Amino acid sequence: MKPVRLPASATIALPRWGLIALCLLYILPGLIARDPWKNLDAASFGIEWTMAHGQLNDWLWPHISNLSMPEEGPLAFWLGAICIRLFGWLIGDPLAARIASIGFFAIGSLSVWHTTYLLGRRSEAQPLRLAFGGQPEPKDYGRTLADGALLIYLGCLGLFYSVHAASPKALQVSLVAYAMYAAARLFDSSSRKAALKLGLALGLLVLARGWVVPAALLASLIGLAAISAKSRLPRLLLLSLPAALAVACAWLAALYLVQPFDSSPLQAWLSWNIDQIDWPTWESIKYLLKYGIWFAWPAWPFAGWAVYAWRKQYKALHIALPLTFFNVLIVLCLVNPNSEFGILMPLLPPLAALAAFGLPTMKRGAINAVDWFSVMTLTMLAFGIWMYWISLQTGWPLPAQKVLKLLPGFKPEFRPFAFAIALSATVGWIFLVHWRISRRPSVLWRAVVLSSGGGILCWLLLMTLWLPALNYAKSYANVAAEIAQKLPADRPCVDSDAGADQLASFAYFGHINFSQFAASNCQYLLLQENGRNKEAAKRVSNAEDQWQLIWEGRRPNDRDEHFRLFKRVR
Repeated sequence: MKPVRLPASATIALPRWGLIALCLLYILPGLIARDPWKNLDAASFGIEWTMAHGQLNDWLWPHISNLSMPEEGPLAFWLGAICIRLFGWLIGDPLAARIASIGFFAIGSLSVWHTTYLLGRRSEAQPLRLAFGGQPEPKDYGRTLADGALLIYLGCLGLFYSVHAASPKALQVSLVAYAMYAAARLFDSSSRKAALKLGLALGLLVLARGWVVPAALLASLIGLAAISAKSRLPRLLLLSLPAALAVACAWLAALYLVQPFDSSPLQAWLSWNIDQIDWPTWESIKYLLKYGIWFAWPAWPFAGWAVYAWRKQYKALHIALPLTFFNVLIVLCLVNPNSEFGILMPLLPPLAALAAFGLPTMKRGAINAVDWFSVMTLTMLAFGIWMYWISLQTGWPLPAQKVLKLLPGFKPEFRPFAFAIALSATVGWIFLVHWRISRRPSVLWRAVVLSSGGGILCWLLLMTLWLPALNYAKSYANVAAEIAQKLPADRPCVDSDAGADQLASFAYFGHINFSQFAASNCQYLLLQENGRNKEAAKRVSNAEDQWQLIWEGRRPNDRDEHFRLFKRVR
């Protein structure tokens, strides 16, 4: 027997303007007035900037100056570079590149919504018919579930940081969501168009971040079709697979024909893909347990409950399809020896879709527990963000001293427009909490509206009140300006061993002309030293009579990283 029994009053959908407003409040903060940041998007922006201002070779071989970076694939960088070419002259290159991020986010959000809507309309997902009528219509039920899935997706803590960068990780999670939608459409209708869309999504995934994830997803869908829908196998094998290969091979064929820089990044790309697969280790299990719990909050409790509640109907498509995606991706996380947030991000779309089907079956006590946890945790976090910001503005001793100790040299500034936005969002949060507590609505999405709303509030506060401090902490703009002042105005060649984030930031902010791929006989040398690269200066120490130190420095808040600029004297 189905575990769902609902009246029509529980399926009142969110107003479209409300969902659109939430999505805009989610994606826009963090895009505007932000420098490229270390460990977020500085490296990606550097590749996109190089492509946008380079030649065909630069588009085919992702790189930053003398650092080759073809490992993940070129697609996200192509899209960011196109946006720079189109809009960079008007709004600046960093913001122009992030227009692609808005597109990535829109694809992912719409795909999660439409996947859940499509699965929620199916007969096996419908609630039991009530004795005297009054049960929801299939379209109303599907739309309400889709609203809940989107709210869960927006509320996932792991999505906030990386989705605001035009990076392969942000594109990959959106394409996984779109592949799930295309698969749902294919299994629901067996249309050729859906099969081709699925192949397109899988092929683009190869170009976005390697072939491991799309190959595993296609294999799992073939297995699902062989078990429960054999009539879909010809579509997968004869349409989806060839379409995916055709899209993926386009870049590989271009590399073979053009041979950028008289070579090819194909071997490095293949090696990076192979390195994503290994035997599961205790370290990978610990990483998944340690970070996956908060990364996928609040999706995983609802998704887990959905699997339990629908355990007798586990072969139904609305459970089997997202669960298949999730199971394959969780296995890839366990066999991936590289512990990074990027391997967890593809889990979020299937978790959000699966979690939506847990909403109608959860007990009121469990829903209230999630609500109160969200209210208490996120309200306290927002209060802390406000308190520390007010302390910086007023000089209130203790919190301000802690912040300024972490950011030596930072000078707080009051920005009226950012303050007005932050204050308006906080007032809106108070009204949302009051509405949820006082009205106690029976709609399905009530269980997740506070989790997503509170998460968006905290992100918005950070990206308005604290953006100058975060720029100061995570940007290399000031260091790049110092280095540029020590170089002649004619932009001489500079050789460097710096990392991707540093090269990209110095090239953009300081207009420094770094040597290309092969090390050249440059008159200047920039070395980066840190805790993992303490022997970087050996190259100079072995030839001290050839180099003269003309500058050294670092970011004020980073005591581990140090830069030295040398000039060749003979």
